[in-house]
Amino acid sequence: MSGPIVEDVSLDDLKRGLADGSILLVDVREAVEWDAGHIPGALFNPLSAFDPAALPPASPGKRVVLHCRSGRRSITALELAQEAGRADVTTHFSGGMLAWVGAGEPVAS
Repeated sequence: MSGPIVEDVSLDDLKRGLADGSILLVDVREAVEWDAGHIPGALFNPLSAFDPAALPPASPGKRVVLHCRSGRRSITALELAQEAGRADVTTHFSGGMLAWVGAGEPVAS
C-alpha cells in the first residue's frame, strides 16, 4: 500500500460544512485535549483507541472529516479507517486545533 488517500479541507470549507451539516467532523485527539476544548459539533474518537466502525456512516451529501491538533494524527487515523474498508474517509483538516484556535474560532468545552 502506498499510503492513505489524503484530501485537505480548508478552514473556510470546514466552517461552511459544519454550518450546513455537510461535514461530520471527528476529533482524534486524546481525552485530555478534548476536555480542554474542541470544535463545536465535532465527534470524539481518540487515536489511542481509534475505532473505524465508530465513525459516522457514509451518506449522500455528507463528508467525514478527521482532525487533531496539527494534522499528523488525523493522517494516521485516515490510514486506519481506509485499511478498515472506509474508502469514503479521505479528508482531514490539516491545520487542526492550532489553525482553528489561531483563527479565533469558537471552542466548546
